[in-house]
Amino acid sequence: MLEKENLIKLARTPMPFGKYSGRMLIDLPEEYLLWFQNKAEFPKGELGDLLKLCLALKIEGLDEIVKPLKIMR
Repeated sequence: MLEKENLIKLARTPMPFGKYSGRMLIDLPEEYLLWFQNKAEFPKGELGDLLKLCLALKIEGLDEIVKPLKIMR
């Protein structure tokens, strides 16, 4: 799961729905990801897998390594 392609997707994929719709996945607040884990459930498929990876990176303090991969506009 910790592959270069997935890190790029975290940096460049916008959240498709919800309170943080449009925000890049890596920029989602840790509390929001924890809510998915504890109260709701992660979406099925690739989006859910990416959100789980994002949470793991944030918990370990490694999310900063992904942010430089974002495309600046």
